[in-house]
Amino acid sequence: MKKKNILAIIGSASTNSTNLKLVETIARLTKNEFNVTIYNELKKLPHFDPELSTDNPPKEILEFRQSIEEADGIIISTPEYVFSIPSGLKNAIEWCISTIIFSDKPTGLITASASGEKGHEELQLIMKTAMAKFTNETTLLIQGVKGKFNTQGNISDEETKKQLGYFIESFLKLIHE
Repeated sequence: MKKKNILAIIGSASTNSTNLKLVETIARLTKNEFNVTIYNELKKLPHFDPELSTDNPPKEILEFRQSIEEADGIIISTPEYVFSIPSGLKNAIEWCISTIIFSDKPTGLITASASGEKGHEELQLIMKTAMAKFTNETTLLIQGVKGKFNTQGNISDEETKKQLGYFIESFLKLIHE
């Protein structure tokens, strides 16, 4: 079976975030099924401008959109900032709303944060609006995430490992539908 190309978008503004470590773990665990490209450059995208979105998007936006379009599936892994998704992630998604690139795109949504509940709800609502294809099984909320990794950057919490395994299994099924 041919490996699927997955674009993993990191919602955190931190260079070495726990969400990045989580996606790196997913990439390791799925290396036989997926080629995972990690996009960790949201802060380099220009601020959303609706007047440019359709007719004259900036080069960085065209490249970001192309990465989404060429991917067989998307994983978004993000923290929650002030009971919401981070502004950089919201900005990136806003640049894509005037297109159909998320429409029916198999998508996994992870919110890994201290609490994350409100951000997780918001992420699902936004991606539903963008018409991304996801299920309850391809969404994952990891609360208290910092305490679930050891100093080597590996998941140390057994329940989180189990939930992540179920998420990966469900995402694989969604990709192959």
